Amino acid sequence: MTDLVVRRLLVDMEAPIARHWCAGDAFRTALFNALSMSFPVGEQFFIDSVRDGFKALPPETQERFRAEVQGFVGQEATHRRLHGLYNAHLDKLGLANDWEPRARERLKMMEGVDVRHWLAITAANEHFTAIFADWMLHNADLLGDRDPRLKTLWLWHSAEESEHKSTAFDLYQALGGSHEWRVTWFRRVTLIFLTDTLRQTVSNLRQDGTLWRWSTWKSAASYLFGRRGLIRQTFKPWREYLQRDFHPNQQDSSASRRWLVEHSDQFAPVGR
Repeated sequence: MTDLVVRRLLVDMEAPIARHWCAGDAFRTALFNALSMSFPVGEQFFIDSVRDGFKALPPETQERFRAEVQGFVGQEATHRRLHGLYNAHLDKLGLANDWEPRARERLKMMEGVDVRHWLAITAANEHFTAIFADWMLHNADLLGDRDPRLKTLWLWHSAEESEHKSTAFDLYQALGGSHEWRVTWFRRVTLIFLTDTLRQTVSNLRQDGTLWRWSTWKSAASYLFGRRGLIRQTFKPWREYLQRDFHPNQQDSSASRRWLVEHSDQFAPVGR
């Protein structure tokens, strides 16, 4: 079991967000803004999945998970709230969030479905966020220093995603979820997640007026496929999820632990 601490991030989310806050780079900014737009509805789905999965466990097994589930819910609820504040600034910048309504429509199809499917979807998304988070923690300089507040927000969020990456996975396993369905949902989530990310990023760039600039496409190629490229460096850990004996804890979380220790002045543990 994982000891998950709920933390209150000490940043001011009331101050406006600059149009190109991420190192002055239009593509990187559009990508991170797109991801933030998905978080409030996504985090709520993850919370509901884990809560309902916990309730479906037999009483003797619930005790093993109780503290971890409470920590998971607390962390994700905090992420949801802060990204809601973040997204309100994006709305003021005139960026329309098309991802959230699409996601809400898809989630209607999940009503009444076995909770193991909810957990399989959550575990798949948590793997995505965990490998992206670890990559970000190792490449924090690419966030730039134009907005230290948002840099801290993204790195703190990354550290906690790495921290609770196994919760939904372990609940799925405890409820007898099969390898076949876990992998099936992972493949589906991969397609949906990448498509939605691309659509919202392109939409953000179009609304920003920077979609057809050469510098935007050059930045995208470097950030995704360059020597330190996101896709280039996360493909191997992405693929590992397909292995029958995979477990999230097999992947290194030392960058998360190190960031939380070195930046403990940026947050306050809740209830401690």
